[in-house]
Amino acid sequence: MKKNNRASLSGAQKFSLVRREAIYTGLALIGLIIFWLVAGFGTASVDVKIFHLPLWAVLGTVGVWIVAILISALLSQKLFTDMDLEGDDDGK
Repeated sequence: MKKNNRASLSGAQKFSLVRREAIYTGLALIGLIIFWLVAGFGTASVDVKIFHLPLWAVLGTVGVWIVAILISALLSQKLFTDMDLEGDDDGK
């Protein structure tokens, strides 16, 4: 998580950061759903087995979890900002 000087963020800046993070999280969800559709349904005709399971079953379950973990790690390390959401440092 990026660290910001909490005293330097106004309420509007905090709202902007939270809104940006929410938008990117929603886009990540859409990307994960697209991956699930492609991995699960897109590989249904492929005759590949992993541990005696069809490829679509492995990619549509375990693969989705792995991609979700990677997306979450990427978002938390590169995008999310650690900030105090309490109103104490807003000048109120």
